[in-house]
Amino acid sequence: MPAVPADPTVLHPVPGQPRVVLLKPLVTSPLIEVGDFSYYDDPDDPTAFETRNVLYHYGPERLVIGRFCALGEGVRFIMNGANHRMDGPSTFPFPIMGGSWAEHVDLITGLPGRGDTVVGNDVWLGYRTLVMPGVRIGHGAVIASGSVVVDNVPDYGVAGGNPARLIRRRFGDADVDRLLAVAWWDWPLQHITEHVRTIMSGDIGALEEAASALPNR
Repeated sequence: MPAVPADPTVLHPVPGQPRVVLLKPLVTSPLIEVGDFSYYDDPDDPTAFETRNVLYHYGPERLVIGRFCALGEGVRFIMNGANHRMDGPSTFPFPIMGGSWAEHVDLITGLPGRGDTVVGNDVWLGYRTLVMPGVRIGHGAVIASGSVVVDNVPDYGVAGGNPARLIRRRFGDADVDRLLAVAWWDWPLQHITEHVRTIMSGDIGALEEAASALPNR
């Protein structure tokens, strides 16, 4: 009997656990892109992810989250719309308050940004992680609970703290290169399904062997 893949279009993938949602079938904003099977876990209202967890998202910067990412409760992304001017005596955004102050809207448009916020594939963001604008978190990275991520995190890095600092790499440089070459998250879903045990508990050699069985390898 062939292995049957899970369904990436189901909103609540875990039976009896409405607190877990897959993000790809949930999000509607054209400024948010999420890969298959990336999920968010929240006991309150995980379906409000776009409004409660992605803040100040007025564009044009995008939030990009890869495939197979795990986002713990309270993970939040601060987007560039939260930026204020700091080159004058006051940081207060007078024009957004209306009245004749709105005539000075040019004072708050075109503020410098850091570009898109990008989370790679197979990333684990711990409970109440806060990700600041323009940060890039590499494939296979792990972010400790309560961290404030202000700088980029390398592939397979483990980072934590406020501000978050690189604690260690999950694998050495050579093994990271091997893992990135395998890129299991890009495999066809059926092939992933057949090799779940290798992906979760095997070694890199076994993963490479599974990759070699792909038709285009």
